[in-house]
Amino acid sequence: MYKEYDDEFDRYEEEFEDSMEDFVCPLMRQGPFNLFGPPFGPGFQGPQGGPFQGPASGPPSGPPPNFTPQLSTAGVGTFAVDSGAIRRCTFRFVYIWPDRGRGFWAFLVFVGPRSIAGWRWNGRRWVYFGMDLRRIRSFECF
Repeated sequence: MYKEYDDEFDRYEEEFEDSMEDFVCPLMRQGPFNLFGPPFGPGFQGPQGGPFQGPASGPPSGPPPNFTPQLSTAGVGTFAVDSGAIRRCTFRFVYIWPDRGRGFWAFLVFVGPRSIAGWRWNGRRWVYFGMDLRRIRSFECF
C-alpha cells in the first residue's frame, strides 16, 4: 500500500517539476533583465544578521554525494525536528527523510523557527524548495 503511494507521489512530483521548468519567480531572477534588483535589496541582512543567502545565492555547483545514507532508527521519534538541531546543516549537504515519501539530498540556505529552505536534488538538477520542520522524520548532515 505505501509503496504504491510513494511511486504515485514520485511520478506526480516529477511531472510537476517538469511543468515548472520554465517558471522563474521574479525574486530569483539575476542578471540584466531583473526588473526587481537583488532579492530584498543590496545589503539585506538575513535572520542571523549575516547577508541574506536565499535562492539568489544559487544552487551548489555540482551534484550531492553519490550514495544514499541509511536511516538510523536510533533517535528517530514522533516529534518534529528542532530548528536548532538542523541549523548546523546550513550551507552543507544534508539527507532528509520526510515523514512521507522517499528521502532526498538537499543543500539548505535557510533555517527558521518552523521551516527550512534551500535546494533539493531531484536526480537531475537542483530545485529550490521549502519544507515545514514537522514534515521531517530524520536528517543527516555531510
